[in-house]
Amino acid sequence: MSHDKTIVIATRGSALALAQTNGIADVCRSAFPDLRFEIKIIKTTGDKLQSVPASASVQPLVKGLFTKELEVALLNGEADFAVHSLKDLPTELPDGLTLAAVTKREDVRDVLIYRDAETALRTPHSALRTGLEPHTAIRDFPDGATIATSSTRRQAQLLAVRPDLKLIPVRGNVGTRLRKLAERGEFDGLVLAAAGLNRLQIRISAEGKLTRGKDASATTEVPEGLLASHLPVEEMLPCVGQGAIGIEARNGDERIAAICRRLDDAETHACVLAERAFLRGMGGGCLSPIAALAEMTGDRLRLRGVSFQNGTIRRGEVTGVSAESDALGARLAAELKA
Repeated sequence: MSHDKTIVIATRGSALALAQTNGIADVCRSAFPDLRFEIKIIKTTGDKLQSVPASASVQPLVKGLFTKELEVALLNGEADFAVHSLKDLPTELPDGLTLAAVTKREDVRDVLIYRDAETALRTPHSALRTGLEPHTAIRDFPDGATIATSSTRRQAQLLAVRPDLKLIPVRGNVGTRLRKLAERGEFDGLVLAAAGLNRLQIRISAEGKLTRGKDASATTEVPEGLLASHLPVEEMLPCVGQGAIGIEARNGDERIAAICRRLDDAETHACVLAERAFLRGMGGGCLSPIAALAEMTGDRLRLRGVSFQNGTIRRGEVTGVSAESDALGARLAAELKA
């Protein structure tokens, strides 16, 4: 149990998780100068599986593998709240825990990363020896190009646009994946979340080049010769909760609840509640590729969703007041399952 004036924040130890958690801790220290905030790094089952070659299993990582150990620490009183990429947090939480806050959302889009012509020519075993021009869209990739992503959601939406693409799984942290693309030529393109790149201070220049930011917190190396383009949400609807950080805490802990209220962004919270209700209505942690995005205008919430099951694509959209986020998500799920 932490000391009265020490708040223990649980997090994974990846570069992205630490970037997110350090940002949260900085906000907390500024808002609550009389408290001490300590970061506790916990290795999850998902972290251990990241080192397993993607080819060793054809199944994607199951939801909860990146959160369970953090939740155990919360329930055991070893941490006061946990910081998650909200897309990793299952829709059903353990008894005694709650989604106490959701921070302001980052860019929800996915990013397509690929080699420029010079880099492609010197990459061994490259399938795409000619390289690509800046700002290349997925529709303009050469026939049969190989794209790396382990996400069934991304795979299904890529194939909906380009059924000729070859898709392969990929594991490892962001830096490892970028090196595989730039140096090994195992694939022609890579899809990553824009929010994760932004939090790691990895930027896309006006010329379409992928670069490392100049901030001292930019520690992930970015190989030279990589280009990047944002995938429009009309082609690549994001994962539920993508771009948002979720704060999980114990029910009934008013001291931590007061801290979480300072971290919470009401608009983002309403949007992700709708998305999570939709995912829960579609089966929660099922492996079928499901995507959703909620956006607000005033007090009106628009929720779009897509489901790919048994070779069938189902798309839908509902609108309503933000106070009915859960009901809107459940309604859209019912419509797509009808």
